[in-house]
Amino acid sequence: MLVVAVSGSLQAASSNTSLLRALAAGDGPHEIRVWDGLGQLPHFSPDAVPDEAVESLRKAVSEADAVLLATPEYAGGMPGSLKNALDWLVGTGELYGKRAVVLSAAPSAERGHNARRWLEEVLPMQGATVLASFTVPVRAADGPGAIDADAADVLARILAILTE
Repeated sequence: MLVVAVSGSLQAASSNTSLLRALAAGDGPHEIRVWDGLGQLPHFSPDAVPDEAVESLRKAVSEADAVLLATPEYAGGMPGSLKNALDWLVGTGELYGKRAVVLSAAPSAERGHNARRWLEEVLPMQGATVLASFTVPVRAADGPGAIDADAADVLARILAILTE
């Protein structure tokens, strides 16, 4: 199974991006590919001609068996850059029939629920089936090693969900 993973954060030291990279580096029979072109996407417009970044996103999602989205929460919702990426997939249908898991790496398990809820609403409108949505508690004070230590458990949970 091929899973494409997209972080909704453009922050260099993003916990969400770090989590996805740690998941992709994990062992297992399934491949997790991190698509990291979010910052290169142009603003969506139905009249715009897709550029290389858009085509890269569309190709990554269309080739995947499932999609893993990790999002921070900004002002009570998902980042605009992540919504922009999803908008580029509206008219072409790459998300149709895809299984999806939504994550948020946040300081506590209670955080990130609004951003995840937004994705839980948007993804089915684009034909995806959200199988699970949860927050992975990551404290910045614990450093990047904490993400690596937790990644094996999170990866096992995600793969169990996707292969049920």
